[in-house]
Amino acid sequence: MRVLVTGGAGFIGGAVLRRLDAAGHRAVVFDRALDRADDIVDVPRLRAALRGCDAIIHLAAKVGLGVDLSDLDDYARDNDLGTAAVLRTAAEESIGRVVLASSMVVYGEGRARCPVHGSIPVPPRSRSDLAAGRFEPRCPDCGNDLVPELVGEDTPADPRNVYAATKVHLEQLAAIWARDTGGTAVALRYHNVYGSGLPHDTPYAGVAAIFRSALLAGKAPTVFEDGGQRRDFIHVDDVAAATVSAVRAGLPPGLTPLNIGSGRVVTIGEVADRMAMIMNGPAPVITGRYRLGDVRHITADSSAARRLLGWTPTVALDQGLTTLI
Repeated sequence: MRVLVTGGAGFIGGAVLRRLDAAGHRAVVFDRALDRADDIVDVPRLRAALRGCDAIIHLAAKVGLGVDLSDLDDYARDNDLGTAAVLRTAAEESIGRVVLASSMVVYGEGRARCPVHGSIPVPPRSRSDLAAGRFEPRCPDCGNDLVPELVGEDTPADPRNVYAATKVHLEQLAAIWARDTGGTAVALRYHNVYGSGLPHDTPYAGVAAIFRSALLAGKAPTVFEDGGQRRDFIHVDDVAAATVSAVRAGLPPGLTPLNIGSGRVVTIGEVADRMAMIMNGPAPVITGRYRLGDVRHITADSSAARRLLGWTPTVALDQGLTTLI
C-alpha cells in the first residue's frame, strides 16, 4: 500500500514512517521540514503528492495549547484550512480512507461523578477557585468536588482552548468528507504522547519534554497546580502502531473516532517524580500556578481501539520515560 503521510518528518510522523516500512508499505512524506514548498494548504502540490496513493495519514498540525490568542489565526490556518485542503484533495483523487490525528483535548474535562447528582459533564473551573488553590472541578448544583471518570468516544466535545477547537473542527470536516464520498475516516484521539524525539525547544512542548529539559539543566521540574492532574501517557511507538493499524482495519464508511491511550492513569506529579528519580535530579517543585485553559483531569477509555484495530499498547511508562531521557 502507498500512503501519503502529512507531517511525516515530525515526532509522531517519524515513528509512523518506521512502522509503515516495517509493515511493507510505501510512504510518501509531505512536510515543510523536508521541503519548504510542502505547504499543507497548497491543494495542487497536495494533489501531485497524492497521485498513486491508496490512503492518507494526516498528522500535519500546529500542536500544543498555544501561547495566547495571538496564535489563533495560525492554528486556524494550519489545522482547519490544512485539514480542509487534505480532504478536498482526497475527494478529488478518489482516496477511500483518511486517518487523522485528533486529540483527547476535544473532550475538555469530559465527565465526572458527583456524590449527589451522579455522572455529569464537568463545567469549566472558575478563576476564583484556581486562584484560591481549589483545583478540583465542582458540581455546579451542590458545589461538591467531582470524581473523574474514564471518557468514552460518545462523550460530547467540549473544547477549552484554540488547539482543541481545531481538532473538533478536523473531525467535523472528516465526517462531512466521509458522508459525501462514502469513504472511511478514522479520527485517532491521541492522549499524552511521549518518547524518543519528543520536541523540547518550542513553547508548545509536552510536559514530559519540559520536565526533561529542566532536569538536564540541573533544575527541579516545576509542576502546575498541585500535581494531581490525571493523564494517560502513551509512548509514540504505541501511537504509531495504532495509526498504521487504522489504515487497514475493517472499519465501516463514515467517521470512526477512537481514543488512543495506554489505559494507565497517572498524575502529572507522579511523572515529574519518576523522571527526577530516573535522571537522579532534584525533586519536583509544586508551584500552585495554573492556566485557565488547562483541564484538570482527562483520561479516556481506549477499549474500542483495542477491539476495532486489533491493537494493544506495549510500552510501560518507566521504560518509555527512560527512552525519552
